[in-house]
Amino acid sequence: MNDDIRAIIQKIHDDSAQTVIAAAGAGTQAIAWLLGVAGASRTVLEITVPYASSAFVDLIGHEPEQFVSSEAARDMAKAAYQRAVALRDGDCAVIGIGCTATIATDRPKRGDHRCHIAAWGADGVRTYSLNFNKGLRDRDGEDEIASRMVLRALVEAGGTDVEVPVLLDDAEKIEAEQALYEDPIAALMDGHVESATVYPDGTMSADARTQGGVMPGSFNPLHKGHEELAQAASELLGAPVTYELSVANVDKPPLEEEDVRARVAQFASKGPIILTGVPVFFRKARLVPGCTFVIGWDTAVRIAHSRYYDDQESNMLMAFEEMRSLGCSFLVAGRTDGEVFHTLLEVSVPQGFQDIFQELPETVFRSDISSTGLRLSEKSQG
Repeated sequence: MNDDIRAIIQKIHDDSAQTVIAAAGAGTQAIAWLLGVAGASRTVLEITVPYASSAFVDLIGHEPEQFVSSEAARDMAKAAYQRAVALRDGDCAVIGIGCTATIATDRPKRGDHRCHIAAWGADGVRTYSLNFNKGLRDRDGEDEIASRMVLRALVEAGGTDVEVPVLLDDAEKIEAEQALYEDPIAALMDGHVESATVYPDGTMSADARTQGGVMPGSFNPLHKGHEELAQAASELLGAPVTYELSVANVDKPPLEEEDVRARVAQFASKGPIILTGVPVFFRKARLVPGCTFVIGWDTAVRIAHSRYYDDQESNMLMAFEEMRSLGCSFLVAGRTDGEVFHTLLEVSVPQGFQDIFQELPETVFRSDISSTGLRLSEKSQG
């Protein structure tokens, strides 16, 4: 590695986000450069080389139309990003890099020599494609160009203030594309990230870690009962409680972005809220492992009903087992239905899973306010 590359790598280690790299066909020099300069542990979380087609499919979860294409590179980068979210240290920014290429080898190739690199971050995805001037370089030469493109993708996605020269021939041109989002809410609504957290001061982060209690709801509107429940749960758990709003719903159409932003605005100065795109609890658990879901009696009844698991009790039991394995549990508050106050004792919790359910005593919290009642009252007054 020359001094210029070494200086670039050092800058990446000093400034860039934590990264998972998936490279197939080229980019091996970028890997060696990153690992060859002290400080690599600050940048590199994991490197995978899915060379076999079966390994490639296993990485992205499906067989691509073309293994060497910009679409395949984006799929690799997305998988790498999701892996980085799981592996990262704390809530630092993460990037997933995907590189797929077909370059010079020990036998002539009929098609183009080309490479596609993608960088997937919380703010969007950037893609870089290049057709090599075939015959101009040997395999090492083409791999060096692809490796420099990997570094460029990494610094541009991470906002590192350094230029990465790629050293192209006059007949070669990198085709670059990007799809960026104005904020994490927009990224979530488009399915680019799995969650967006909005803090009381209005700041946001994508795919942030959540600890303590998680209180799901539609919050249409947010009312005093919600706030009192969150406070009571926080005191009992000895941990903060984060509100959660799913933009998807099992029984209703998905929320529009305008509606989502309006509901989020209610939480200014009140508490953090995490937005997700998953309506069912075992999928929520994957996003917030180790958390306690704070729910009402009526929600607990639905969770313990096979209707929400394709009417298959076996599916329900597997879902509960997964939630327990992820360290998730439930804190259940009683709720009034008509003239009756119902509690956890009346919920048919599946046999063997009573240990992950805890009651929030009526003496600690009771509220007979309902969002539906408030909406009806506002409608009648209007």
